[in-house]
Amino acid sequence: MKIEEQIKIIEFADFGDERGNLVVIEGDGMDIPFDIKRVFYIYGSDSEVVRGSHANRESEFLLVNVSGTSKVRVDNGSEEMIVELNRPRMGLYIPSMLWKDMYDFSADSVLLVLSSRHYDGNEYIRDYEEYLKEIGKQD
Repeated sequence: MKIEEQIKIIEFADFGDERGNLVVIEGDGMDIPFDIKRVFYIYGSDSEVVRGSHANRESEFLLVNVSGTSKVRVDNGSEEMIVELNRPRMGLYIPSMLWKDMYDFSADSVLLVLSSRHYDGNEYIRDYEEYLKEIGKQD
């Protein structure tokens, strides 16, 4: 399957008015295709830092740069795609078993991550060669 068919870029509605902006993200199939079990965010990184560098066996993710910008490289073992997260209304849905790297963080970047599962270190694949073996791309 092509990587463009696996990930999804989502534009969320902005309910802002003269008082400011309000963006709502609802799980369980409303805006994103999973129920939200965990929320975390990355900030204080710079343009030289690479975060992620792993795949998850079960977790699905939605990434939103609520402030600033960052890039996400998503890899399915056959091809890769780079997505720049540069609007607080823009989300990147990443299903399980895709390799991801987050990088090129602006100084004001706050990358919000919503996850379909609670943290379980055993479901992380942190070695790219192991990832390729698990998805059947290497012996």
